[in-house]
Amino acid sequence: MERQIEKQHQMRQKLTNKLLFHVRKNGFQGLKMDEISKIMDISRATLYKYFSTKEDIISFIVSTFVEYIHEIIEDSDPDQVFVQRFQQTFEQTILLKEYITDIFLRELENSYPENYERLKEAMKQREYQELAFYDEGIKEGFFNKIDGRLIIMQDEILSNVLDVKYLMENHLTVYQVLFDYYNLKKFQLFKPDKIKMMDDNLMIPRIECMAQKISKNLY
Repeated sequence: MERQIEKQHQMRQKLTNKLLFHVRKNGFQGLKMDEISKIMDISRATLYKYFSTKEDIISFIVSTFVEYIHEIIEDSDPDQVFVQRFQQTFEQTILLKEYITDIFLRELENSYPENYERLKEAMKQREYQELAFYDEGIKEGFFNKIDGRLIIMQDEILSNVLDVKYLMENHLTVYQVLFDYYNLKKFQLFKPDKIKMMDDNLMIPRIECMAQKISKNLY
């Protein structure tokens, strides 16, 4: 029985992953079950085997996001050095911004307020954790005295920069944007004598991987 439940969960995950590419760019408000089944590349009958309504699908997507955010919070290791935690936090922020888009949040708030509140609460918990990390870095003499809320607010610019039109007009690649933004945050946060502790070579393959994922979704 447990194996069957797990198998069904995995299939639901696989199907919603196919839908995410559409939802993150176009939202979901105008979608009907027929269109959803086409995007998932299954018959309508098969779709109803796994999801009874569109609300069921959106709720499952939100649950996936919430679980990922909680995993981020639980996996955070305070014993890691500040350099590693900064790099990990940067990567997580980029991935969250890539998938939890403004259009998705806006439509979620309008159509499914309970799911919206659930997701916002998880995002708020992660923000509290991030602020605590910045405060700790300041106290331990690693970070400059910058209000962590400004660092977090600054992440909002990513939605505008990681846009096809903006990238093309400014002759930028996704990799360039991510690597430059990584350096921007690094030099803002770390005190000059601590920056030399950082090995950017460890981040390059991770930034390349993120750039490939984002480029695939953009173009």
